[in-house]
Amino acid sequence: MKIALIGYGKMGREIERILVERGHSIALIVDRDNTDDLTPENLHGVDAAIEFTTPSTAFDNLRICFETGVPVVCGTTGWTERLHEAEALCRQHGGAFFYASNYSIGVNVFFEVNRKLAELMNRFGAYDVTVEETHHTQKKDAPSGTAITLAGDILDRIDRKTHWTSGTTTEPQRRAGHPHGYLRVGSGRAVDHALREKSVRVRYGRSDGSRVRRRQKGNILDEGPAGTGIRAGRAHKNDTKTDRNAVCRPNGRRANKNT
Repeated sequence: MKIALIGYGKMGREIERILVERGHSIALIVDRDNTDDLTPENLHGVDAAIEFTTPSTAFDNLRICFETGVPVVCGTTGWTERLHEAEALCRQHGGAFFYASNYSIGVNVFFEVNRKLAELMNRFGAYDVTVEETHHTQKKDAPSGTAITLAGDILDRIDRKTHWTSGTTTEPQRRAGHPHGYLRVGSGRAVDHALREKSVRVRYGRSDGSRVRRRQKGNILDEGPAGTGIRAGRAHKNDTKTDRNAVCRPNGRRANKNT
């Protein structure tokens, strides 16, 4: 296939490498320095476009592809307030459009687990829920598209939550005083600039701030809010043997994809 790459940052270069390895050809590369090259003339003969750019440019890039009749795969996040508009424009031109906030198989399994857990926790009004994530220092949008997808799925399934609000992971957990109906989505940056992976967690805890202690042979191991949660991501760079295989962690325990 002849592919147009719209966006040639880290993701664009990685996509190019995979495409070439699999026998496809790159017909056009458009980046910030040559945005004027994204024209119907240059897209002529292209089989599909892959769009990984920025929230401020994604919609216009998609519009040009739709108007030209080029199918698009989009991985840009942070612009989804115009997603319905893009879908309508695609239908208007009889085009093809595929969008996901995260293309990782493991994360999409996590999305499904999150939906199931939200359905279960909808019955327990005493529990509040937060979404927390940590991502690398070069991440451009926060909350990430992954966190926003998790939040949207929670809002669809927990009746007591009506909308989400963003914050930071350094803010205190305002459980008892948290505004009713709000879902807090917290984002933080990794302290280590070399840490390129991210993790995201959905946490349920008692709204009254109740805490539990875990004991082993009479000794207190740790103390934390009463509740449960799930976590996905690839963890610290120095823990490569097990954490790189971690897909989902219920209650803080590692769930290895090989088990």
